[in-house]
Amino acid sequence: MTAQTETLIDAGALAKKLNVHEVTIRRWQSSGKIPAPVRLGAAVRWRLKEIDAWIESGCPPRPKWETHRQSAKAAKL
Repeated sequence: MTAQTETLIDAGALAKKLNVHEVTIRRWQSSGKIPAPVRLGAAVRWRLKEIDAWIESGCPPRPKWETHRQSAKAAKL
C-alpha cells in the first residue's frame, strides 16, 4: 500500500507563486476569487496540484472553478 501525499502551500507560498502580496491572497480567498483552501485546525493551506490546474484553466472565480472541477471528476468516472 502506497501513501499518497499532496503538497499543501500556505498563503505566503501562494502569494509568491501568483506574484502578489499575501494580503491579496487573503482578500481573494474571502471574495471567492481563488480555489477554496484546506483547513487543518487553524492552518489554511491550498493544494498545489489544484492551484496549478486552476492557473492552467485561466484562473476562473471559485464558483466557475468548482463547476469545472466537478465536471472533470465526473468525466473520469
